[in-house]
Amino acid sequence: MRRIATIGVYGFTSKDFLEHLFGEGVGLLLDLRQRRAVRGPEYSWANSGRLQRALAAANVGYRHVKALAPTTELRQLQYREDDRQGVGKRNRIALAPEYTERYTREILDPFDLDALVAELPSGSVTALFCVERDPEACHRSIVAARLYAEHALPVTHILPS
Repeated sequence: MRRIATIGVYGFTSKDFLEHLFGEGVGLLLDLRQRRAVRGPEYSWANSGRLQRALAAANVGYRHVKALAPTTELRQLQYREDDRQGVGKRNRIALAPEYTERYTREILDPFDLDALVAELPSGSVTALFCVERDPEACHRSIVAARLYAEHALPVTHILPS
């Protein structure tokens, strides 16, 4: 049976990240980021090339699904809301309602989730990956909710210990 997990970068070390993926039985990681890099040396392990090499060494597949990444305009909309609320990206706990509505309408609705689901491995968990620690603060939770609603795929949110 296919299952979905979500995971972010913040709060993990490279070692902990891979251990959590292994512990959940993740066999494929879908990178939902537009820009596949994270600022700062603490999270350099999550930059695309390094991450892909680490995943390959751990026998975890990798796929960039740029079509599910928010546009620069949508990210800027969320950053303005973060500024209005006085929170930073690394400690955001929720998405702006306008961001959620527009992401759903502009990105998720036109995307062919049926085709994506058909390509997911059936014998392991597929992880939706972005940077935010909390799934409610990231578009990956919107995608996960749709996968559950339309395809009855169970969802687990992987958080740092």
